[in-house]
Order: sequence, then structure tokens, then C-alpha cells
Amino acid sequence: MRRNYPLLVASQVLGAFGDQAILAVILGQLTFAQNAGRITPAHLSGWNAIYSTLLFVPYVVLAPLVGYWNDRHPKTACLAGGNLIRLGGTALAGTSVWLGPAAQGLGYLLVGVGACVFSPAKYGILPEIVARERLVKANGLLEFYTIAAILAGFVAGATLVDQLPVLACYGVLLGIYAASLGLNLLMAPTPRHPEVRWRRSVDAFFGNLGQLLGHPRLFRVLCGLGLFWFCGAAIKMNFQPWGLNVLRLHEETVMVLAHPFQLGVNTRIALLGLWLSLGVMLGTMAAGALHRVGDLRGIRPYGWALAGLVALLGLADLLLGMGLAQSHGKVVVLLIATGTVAGLFLIPLTSTLQSESDPSRRGKTLAAMNFVDNLGMVFAGGVVLFAAQAGIGASGVFVLLGVAFGTAVVFLKVPRSPQLAADAAEASPPAEAPSRGSSEQDGGGEI
Repeated sequence: MRRNYPLLVASQVLGAFGDQAILAVILGQLTFAQNAGRITPAHLSGWNAIYSTLLFVPYVVLAPLVGYWNDRHPKTACLAGGNLIRLGGTALAGTSVWLGPAAQGLGYLLVGVGACVFSPAKYGILPEIVARERLVKANGLLEFYTIAAILAGFVAGATLVDQLPVLACYGVLLGIYAASLGLNLLMAPTPRHPEVRWRRSVDAFFGNLGQLLGHPRLFRVLCGLGLFWFCGAAIKMNFQPWGLNVLRLHEETVMVLAHPFQLGVNTRIALLGLWLSLGVMLGTMAAGALHRVGDLRGIRPYGWALAGLVALLGLADLLLGMGLAQSHGKVVVLLIATGTVAGLFLIPLTSTLQSESDPSRRGKTLAAMNFVDNLGMVFAGGVVLFAAQAGIGASGVFVLLGVAFGTAVVFLKVPRSPQLAADAAEASPPAEAPSRGSSEQDGGGEI
């Protein structure tokens, strides 16, 4: 079992890299189609939303089923099965060169099914292959490498489609998923659990989700997390039309070390997401230093700041027209700032859900959180698609997204943590008896 952990990490890195790279290859073809005049900017925005959403749909529809599958069968078999499905989906997407975009969409949906099968197994297998005292470190390393793979994968996929024919790109992706599958096959098999029953597993999933939705504090935390991933997915989907039609990145030469260096247009668009993700990483680190677990007092201010910055992204064309951003340097700073505030918004919510949920049901709680997060991202795809069909441009999408997010945050009133309230009461000096005629103040409050 000792060799299983490094094999798991390597397989996860390749899989996460491939999931983002294949999306970049698909979206890159839309860039070329618009630049050639074969599709309109509205069609580009709509197809971007459809393709981007396909990866999330299986996580919503199949959540109870894959939970049961991973609980009952060996985790190593589930990992291999997920990658085998990814391979089949990539091969189907590659046939789009001859069969058209429908094959590409179905293939990417199948890749999403494979990723959905793979995902719970990669976490569920850790207690079976790693000593208890090393679980926290093992989880942290797996998450770190996954984030790095996601960021690198989208940029690498964009570079691939800028430099190689589409069929060659799919050949590279097939090699990546095949390597990930090969690593799974080298892992020592883990035990199966035939005692797990379908009905019990599904009932446990929906029962735990219902309990969270009925909890006055954790329900609002879940709403905040879903709202975050809705906003993040919508921003990412809007980057391609924004980069092409507002920032006009297809006309730009990038300066590297004082020398002109011509990056492909899809690579430049992918870098927009990289700057945003860099900001999120900075925000997550700052959140750990600024907030204790369960302290959500800053959530609504961070939410409103995030809404304002997203709306400001929609005004980038105005800033460029006024000469306030003669280069895209100010846009990069704005993206990093947006990501930083997003990280500050996200981490207190996530840590609160992890710390205040029932320890005996924490795995099911995280499964419910993933379900809500992916539901938010699917909803984002529907909203961006509707905006494209309504003729709303990329700048308008950012402005409307900022307004909608800021409005939703108004209703995100999270009841105060009982533990923090008790700590505050112990730390405060005894209150003097109120004078006659004065009214007692309510100490409950909301954050």
C-alpha cells in the first residue's frame, strides 16, 4: 500500500490537468471560428457556456450514485474506471473533426462522468492507504498539486490548440489520460465493501443534505458557497468573449523581458484566469491569518467588495477608452484584486462548514457541499447562456453579475456562532444593571 499514495497523486495531477486542457482545446476552436467570421460573439458566448457546464452536470445528476459506487467497490477500481471513461470521452470528442461539434459535446460530457466517478475515490482512498496521523498532510499535498494542475492544464490546453491541429491536440490528451489510467493499474488493490447497499447510501446522502438545509446557520453557509461558485464559474465562462471582444487580445503583442513575444490568442485568454486564480490563492492565505474558524463577520463586506470588483471588470472597456489602462497591466491588477477578495469570501465559509458539521458525518457533509457547489456552476452556465441569447455583451454580463451577486449577499445573514458568542460573553466584563426605564439590548444579532 505504501506505493499507492504517490501513484494516486501523480494520477490525480494528470487527470485534473487533462480535464482543464480538453476544455481549453474545445473553447479554442470557438475563438478561431469567431475570428474567421463563422460565428458571432453571441454564439461564442452561448457555446462557451454550454461546453463549460457539461463537466459539472454529472456531478449534480450522479452524486448519489457515485457515492454508493465508491463506498461499495475498491477505490482503486473506481479510479481506474473513471479514467477509462475519460479516455472514451476524449476519443469521442476527437471524432468531432469528422462528425462535428455534437460529438465533441457528448465526448466532453463523458469526460465529466469519468471525473465524477474518479473524484470521490481519490479522497475516500486516503484513509485506506495513509496512516491516520498523516491524513492532514496527505490531503493538503493532494489539494496543492490539484490546484497547480488545474491552473497549468487550462493554459497548456490553450497553448496546444494555438500551436497544433485539433486532432493532434486530442492525441496528446489521450496520452495524458492513458498515463493516468496506467498509474491506477499499478496501485495495490484496496478492499471492497459488499455490505454497502444502494438504498441506504442514497438515503444517507439526501438525509444529510436535508439536515444541512434545515440548519439555520449551515444552510446559509451552503448558500454562500453555492453563490461563490456560481459567481466564479460565470466569470470564467465570460473570459473568452471578454478577452476577444472587449480587451481584443487577438490584436496584442505581449512584451516579455522587453522583447516582443507573440503568444497565441487562446493562451492570452487563459492567462486571464491564471491572474484571477493567483488572487484567490493570495486571498485564501490572508483569510487564514485574519479570521478564526467560525468568524463570519466579514462575509457580507467581502461579498459586496467582490460584487463591486466584478462590476468594474465590466467597465474595463470604458477605462481603456478613457486611457486609464493603456496597457492591460491595470486589468491584471484588477483580476488579482478580484481573486483576493474572492478567497477572503470563500475560506471562512468552507472552514465553518467543516468545523461545525457533525464529525461522524463529515464526509457526507463535504459531498453535500460539492453537490451545492456544482449546482451553482450549472446554474451559472444557464445564466450566461440566457445572457448570450438576450444579446447582452461580455461587459454587460460582468456588470449584471456584480449587481446580482451584491444583491444576493444582502440576504446572506448568517446567525452568530454559539461558540463564538459564548467566548465573547466570557471575555467581556459583567454588565451593570440597567437603570430604570432603560431597555435591554438584544445580544443575539446576526453577522
